[in-house]
Amino acid sequence: MKLSQYGYSFSQDMLAKYPTDNRDDSRLMVIDRKNGKIEHKLFKDILDYFKDGDVMVLNNTKVFPARLYGNKEKTGAEIEIFLLRELNKELRLWDVLVDPARKIRIGNKLYFGDDDSLVAEVIDNTTSRGRTLRFLFDGDYDEFKAALYKMGETPLPRWVREKVEEVDDERYQTIYAKHEGAVAAPTAGLHFSRHLLKRLEIKGVDMAEVTLHIGLGNFRTVDVEDLTKHKMDSEQIHIDDKAVRIINSAKEKNKKICAVGTTVMKTMESSVSTDGKLKPFEGWTNKFIFTPYEFSVANCMVTNFHLPYSTQLMMAAAFGGYDLIMDAYKVAKDENYRFGTYGDAMLIL
Repeated sequence: MKLSQYGYSFSQDMLAKYPTDNRDDSRLMVIDRKNGKIEHKLFKDILDYFKDGDVMVLNNTKVFPARLYGNKEKTGAEIEIFLLRELNKELRLWDVLVDPARKIRIGNKLYFGDDDSLVAEVIDNTTSRGRTLRFLFDGDYDEFKAALYKMGETPLPRWVREKVEEVDDERYQTIYAKHEGAVAAPTAGLHFSRHLLKRLEIKGVDMAEVTLHIGLGNFRTVDVEDLTKHKMDSEQIHIDDKAVRIINSAKEKNKKICAVGTTVMKTMESSVSTDGKLKPFEGWTNKFIFTPYEFSVANCMVTNFHLPYSTQLMMAAAFGGYDLIMDAYKVAKDENYRFGTYGDAMLIL
């Protein structure tokens, strides 16, 4: 498969700028891989497709306020910082993206907050846009983290809305978010309301939680036509014993195992034994899934409608079948489905 095969007719007005009033009121396209049938439902109707003993696998990562605005020393030039990864807790080292990057050099100091109370020094240039910052802070770690997060903003995609409102701090998290570390939300999970999860639980559907802390690399542009030459950035994942027991038990009983989102699918496919069973794991993954690929664990998935040429679209097409998924995207456009972070969802059976 080539990069050019994942393009489709796209316009910015297809992107959802606001979430639905209720999480589970978004639309749901249901795609049956066996017969190619496509149904149009509401997300809350997902309940009808699962039975006692089936499993939903959720990514319980939590988004942190990763976007900061500051000023460069001497010139006062405005700088935007996107926190990517904490490199060293004791030394206050962070891997960040800087915009505009061309104005920042090693040794420059950056000031944050109305009173310039938080200062960082650039100590390394890692990429054309990336930098390593050392924050200069006298307090203890908890005080530093509190100051950093107080000044940060929820890193909403720019097309969602120009100004962050309080509602976004809640709606840009899944209701089961627990472990802080993501710079973007696992969007497939945003459709689940507490009421819907409770109804699934009453029906006997089990929930298994894994963690993948989504990094900006998840959205990095693929710039090579030959997909085998694309390198994914590493992201931190965790699969505990409890999740492994729930998922492998369902697999042995031939139950549905539904990956809620591409991040969940990537996490599970990153730790599979030779007999197709899930294994506990804590570490990093840079797995890149595209056609052809043989999936080992999940037999259905929930995912949003992704942008052209994105790695998420490539994974969905690998799971659902390239022709079927690309045809489904044409249907979605004709039926005015909403794309992107706050957009509608598809269930691939």
